[in-house]
Amino acid sequence: MLYTKLKHFNQYLFSVIIIILVSLLSYIFKEIIGYKVVAFILLVTVSLLAMFLRILPTLLAAVLSAIIWNFFFIEPFLTFHIENTEDVFMFIMYFVIAMINAVLTFKIRQIEKIANEKDTKLKSIKLYNTLLDSLSHEFKTPISAIIGSTDALQTNKTLSETQKEKLIEEVATAVFRLNNQVENLLNMSRLESGIITPKMDWVDIKEIVFKAVRDLKNKGYSQVIKVDSSENIPLFKLDFGLTEQIIYNLLNNATLYTPENSTILVHLFNKENSLFIEIIDEGKGFPNDEITLIFDKFYRLKSSKSGGSGLGLSIVKGFLEAQNGKITVSNRDEGGAKFTIEIETEITTFNSIGNE
Repeated sequence: MLYTKLKHFNQYLFSVIIIILVSLLSYIFKEIIGYKVVAFILLVTVSLLAMFLRILPTLLAAVLSAIIWNFFFIEPFLTFHIENTEDVFMFIMYFVIAMINAVLTFKIRQIEKIANEKDTKLKSIKLYNTLLDSLSHEFKTPISAIIGSTDALQTNKTLSETQKEKLIEEVATAVFRLNNQVENLLNMSRLESGIITPKMDWVDIKEIVFKAVRDLKNKGYSQVIKVDSSENIPLFKLDFGLTEQIIYNLLNNATLYTPENSTILVHLFNKENSLFIEIIDEGKGFPNDEITLIFDKFYRLKSSKSGGSGLGLSIVKGFLEAQNGKITVSNRDEGGAKFTIEIETEITTFNSIGNE
């Protein structure tokens, strides 16, 4: 026990020493290489540490590198104050990317370890390659957008206010996309570890649906989302956060694979002690030979767009099972798909308050 604690402590110490040494070397040559290159060097160092250390020492290295980069390399020097707006923006982006980089590198290393286990080697290698393939696109695209936009803000002093707003909007969209992917990875980790314990409370299902729709507007979509529910639908005992994530993932999936300006219908109703949620779209539906596989972890349709981690629908299934629920999917005769959720839970005998 004591040896293990010392070993873990040594990892914290090692991560701090490496970051300080790399920072010292960079400081010596900062006039030659510039502070942007220093940021790249520190990010690479954090990635290398994540390949060998545990997650907490790696996160410590990421935070420490961000602090050192701010204090010693961004003007004004030797202070945490940043005068230039673009530099403030760049520092925030560095911090976000450093943390994501540390978590993802550590996660990939975990998958690689699983792949080396004899009993699960073949399956794990397949999952590992699928994850790398999807993440290489999903993270490269938004990170490239962030770097390109911040560089344009930093170097081009003749940009109009409209151009600056457009670049900032592109960065915000990229950050939202990164956040969505990281949330999916973290949610899948929670499901695999079995630590999810639903916090059941009385909720208005219409409020949950409308909140998911509002959150989805941050990423932008052209479809029309309609909610169909009786005015006197009762309250249900559910986990608000898990249920919102379920609705969000299903609606997000529908907006990705249905025509622009088409309609997505959310139908809410109850039978006896069960809540039913139907999400109906006007897309192409699912291939008959793949429809039973869409809830598998990392599975992506053969005809799906590039990118995507294949985690959204598997998280939906896991979050539903945690609440004693289930989900089925079918193709509609008139075109499109229909997801049907059934959650057996407690129901109030009085009416819920309508969503304002």
